[in-house]
Amino acid sequence: MTFMDFLTVLDDFAWGIPMLCLIVGGGLLLTIRLKGLQFRKLGLALKYMWKNEANGAGEVTSFAALCTALSATVGTGNIVGVATAMTVGGAGALFWMLVAACVGMATKYSEGLLAIKYRVVDDNGHALGGPFYYIERGMGPGWKWLAKLFAIFGLLVGIMGIGTITQVNGIANAIQNVADPNHKHIALTIGGNSYTWAVTITAVVVSTLVALVVIGGIKRISRVAEIIVPFMIVVYVVVAVAILVLNCTKIPAAVVAVVRGAFGLDAVGGGVLGAMFIAMQKGVARGVFSNEAGLGSAPIAAAAAQTNEPVRQGLVTMTGTFIDTIVVCTMTGLSILVTGSLGVEGLEGASITANAFSVGLPWPNQVGAVVLAVCLAFFAFTTILGWDYYSERCLEYLVGYKKGILATYRWGYIIAVLIGPFLTLAAVWTIADIVNGLMAIPNMIALIFLSGVVAKETKDYFARLENGQIEE
Repeated sequence: MTFMDFLTVLDDFAWGIPMLCLIVGGGLLLTIRLKGLQFRKLGLALKYMWKNEANGAGEVTSFAALCTALSATVGTGNIVGVATAMTVGGAGALFWMLVAACVGMATKYSEGLLAIKYRVVDDNGHALGGPFYYIERGMGPGWKWLAKLFAIFGLLVGIMGIGTITQVNGIANAIQNVADPNHKHIALTIGGNSYTWAVTITAVVVSTLVALVVIGGIKRISRVAEIIVPFMIVVYVVVAVAILVLNCTKIPAAVVAVVRGAFGLDAVGGGVLGAMFIAMQKGVARGVFSNEAGLGSAPIAAAAAQTNEPVRQGLVTMTGTFIDTIVVCTMTGLSILVTGSLGVEGLEGASITANAFSVGLPWPNQVGAVVLAVCLAFFAFTTILGWDYYSERCLEYLVGYKKGILATYRWGYIIAVLIGPFLTLAAVWTIADIVNGLMAIPNMIALIFLSGVVAKETKDYFARLENGQIEE
């Protein structure tokens, strides 16, 4: 058995039926207990997203906390992840990504609410919160082992999964596709694999920029995120919408392909259930990778928000999943389908989306590739920043606030960014899937356990809001 075969076995285990039931089932349970709050209160949530709460305790505004969370979620999963899921699971994977997002909004709401309810704010105004705190303080000290388990997995996701390797790998591949698509200018060879100057320079530049930002902590990361995140999402969505408008006659066929693929209706003979399960598995896995609902990452950022109302921050946190998956990932998936980029021989990962951006608009192919490379670079760069904050908070929970240890980890994180482009893409995404799944387990257990607390807090908040005790 090769190393890649071993990783595949682990991935299939991590994202098998039990994990799908835990994440989707947990989201459905929360949706039922909250009476579909993510649909009923989406308008209010979007309003709260822009309207910061006055006199709230915390380190950054609710909008800054959301941007920090979005900086970590809107990344290569929206570009590379969607394409990868559809390559393996077919067009139907997009359907299951959206299903995961719909139930995931209830999950994300609950995470944000619990993050504020159980957070700790020290005398210096330093807010600490997230799954490790709502596991320990909400479920009781006897569950502290589960909180520590989450923190350990969070460290691995940050330095080996979502945070570093996959992001910089996506940036390097996109830039290489623009600067040196034929791999003519080789800078170095490692283990029989040759790497171009485009990849090498990208690794150095990105890791340097990351170092300049992360040393400033949450406040500097949030300031950068508040500027970059809204800009990059608007640019990406505008280009994707333009592609869909110019290819609007192909949208109905694309939607049909998504629905048929989701239920394996195009499979031959008895392969219907198998095709449906693959589409579901890859769609849910990539959906969770993209929006991180259930992983427990977003509440770490939400805990820093300046607010006194857990429900209010839960609503703001929930909008992250709506923006990330229901808006951005849908735009990506449909753009790939209407331009016929899915299934083109020789294309994988970011190259599939790059092809869609190149042929989908009446501009030179190279221009489309450049636009996507810029979008991907911004997406991935901010994800790297956000996950540094997440993983450092996981480490701080495990060892306490020890500057030397935290500084050492921070430099290790930067080194992981530096070497990321020189690792194999297939292995990188598989490792990311595995550690994502492991991280989700303790968090989802806590969310299910504390679902009654979430329902009670929600009922109380809206009763006070209706009675005029608090302002909308």
